[in-house]
Amino acid sequence: MKKYIGKRLLLFIPTILIISIVIFFIIQLPPGDYVTSYVAARIAEGETFTEADIAYLRQSFGLDDPWYVQYFNWMKDIITEGDFGYSFEYGRDVWDVIMDRLWLTLGVSFTIFIFQYGVSLPIGIYCANHQYSAGDYIWSFIGFLGTATPNFLLAILVMYWVYSATGSVYLGLFSTEMMQNGMRWEYVPEFLGRCLIPLFVIGTSGTCGIIRTVRAQMLDEQTRQYTLTARAKGCSEKTITYKYCLRSALNPVVSGMSHSLSSIFSGSTVSAIVMNLQIQGPVLLAALKSQDMYLAGTIVMVQAVLVVIGTLLSDIALAWLDPRIRFSERG
Repeated sequence: MKKYIGKRLLLFIPTILIISIVIFFIIQLPPGDYVTSYVAARIAEGETFTEADIAYLRQSFGLDDPWYVQYFNWMKDIITEGDFGYSFEYGRDVWDVIMDRLWLTLGVSFTIFIFQYGVSLPIGIYCANHQYSAGDYIWSFIGFLGTATPNFLLAILVMYWVYSATGSVYLGLFSTEMMQNGMRWEYVPEFLGRCLIPLFVIGTSGTCGIIRTVRAQMLDEQTRQYTLTARAKGCSEKTITYKYCLRSALNPVVSGMSHSLSSIFSGSTVSAIVMNLQIQGPVLLAALKSQDMYLAGTIVMVQAVLVVIGTLLSDIALAWLDPRIRFSERG
């Protein structure tokens, strides 16, 4: 196992370098650059620019070099100084822009992550142990409905229902009073109420998918020979369910966690825009639209790093859960 982890860690740096090259190249594939977007926006407001002005702007932003030169300078600053570049759109360092919403993004996403697995695992086990019962049919219907419904559509419906019931538009995590006066104890109930909407909307799709996965895997494990042998030897159904079946059924669930770290960092972009959430996803979309390449490249690269780390952690967790993986690795 240590040898396997060592190999993966050795591949970590070249993998990230290759990913960073691909990211930087793809971000610059659309025609034009940030200066093109900037000049077009200013011309629409009535300003005028000469070719010399545009060339000066492009030189000032360092966009007159080929993309590979820009990439080399960017990576050199990251490695030597920890400088991820300058955000043209926000007029600040890239990492400062990311840190503005990082902790709120992590708080919202971790809460959704815990909600998804905390709710879906017990329901999936219940449905497997009560196959074709009324509860199984109800949860299966909810699972199919939640998986098929787009998050942004569910967000619109939930906000409409909340407005119809309360008369208040819970748009965003903070009200105008919170933004002006800062967080106070009297605002906590309203803030928690605002958090329930994204928790339900974004968490529904993942929760329903995990329920279907756990149910299917548990039903498959309950028909295996080792389960029948354990039952024949007199093991209790609780022991068979939680000690044997559940550990094997969790394999696809754990392997799916490899992308969870990336989603925790970025949040759900479309749903966040619909609900006006102050998290990382809308920042990435705005950076891509304005071709703010250093900001967009940093966010996507951090997501890629988290995916690689999440894949390694999920592989280690799988080896701990399933002895067959440990034995195959030794072989």
